[in-house]
Amino acid sequence: MSGEIDRSWRDPELLAKALPSVLLQTGFFLAPLLMTVALTFQRTKNFQLTWTWSLETWTDIFTKPHYWTILGHTLFMAITCVVLCLLIAFPVAYALATRLRAFQDHVKVLITFAFLTDATLKTFGWVLFLDKNGAANYLARGLGFEGDAVNILFTDWATMLGMVYNLLAFAIFTIYLSIDAIDRSLILAAYDAGASKFRAFWEVTLPLARPGIWAASVLIFLLAVGVFLEPKVLGGGKSPMSAELIRQTFETRVNWPLGAALTLVLMVVAVFIVLLFNRVYSLKRHMGPI
Repeated sequence: MSGEIDRSWRDPELLAKALPSVLLQTGFFLAPLLMTVALTFQRTKNFQLTWTWSLETWTDIFTKPHYWTILGHTLFMAITCVVLCLLIAFPVAYALATRLRAFQDHVKVLITFAFLTDATLKTFGWVLFLDKNGAANYLARGLGFEGDAVNILFTDWATMLGMVYNLLAFAIFTIYLSIDAIDRSLILAAYDAGASKFRAFWEVTLPLARPGIWAASVLIFLLAVGVFLEPKVLGGGKSPMSAELIRQTFETRVNWPLGAALTLVLMVVAVFIVLLFNRVYSLKRHMGPI
């Protein structure tokens, strides 16, 4: 196989077909990335970019713990979001693929409609729901609770609620596709061998659904580290995350070198976490069922 691959790269016709794709990837990904790296070594003066090569921006980042505190908070929120999405999405996906097969098309349409609704509209909808005079406290008072029983608006709890709500559909459909692809005869064979429903689920269904679980984990994590709407709207900007800090650095402070450097730091950390996820997944795959 490796010999065939080596020979294929010497084929002029194949290289000619691959050249447009390579040029597009270079032009639309690699070139902007290199420009971002170069931008981190520049300086700003009076809100104007000056092309003078300097390490001032990187020195600023590595000497101020404020940036790393926000990065740590971002990673914590993203990993928590992954865990909560998996805990909610797996039962829903499993039910759609097994118990609710007769209604799965209707449920998937409802989830898709909720997913296609604009994220800004949904996020501000949660503000109205969680407000002091909103529907949540109205319902709580109707149930006999005193005062503002639901008082999580402009906190990390509200931010997490918005993140999970907006990203949950990605996890549901990713895990559902993995579970739906499982050969039913394997589960029936486990029953024939005397396995209980729980043991068949633990030793057959769950290991076979593991690729979807890990794919959903990586997808949700990458999306979660990049959110900025939920911390700003539902969190009230009290505990900003890295994406919101980057947006403020570019738009409000007009400090492009610092914004570019923060972007690269977030990208490197996110890629490292994804590679770590993949490494753990590979170890789990060779060690057997989770």
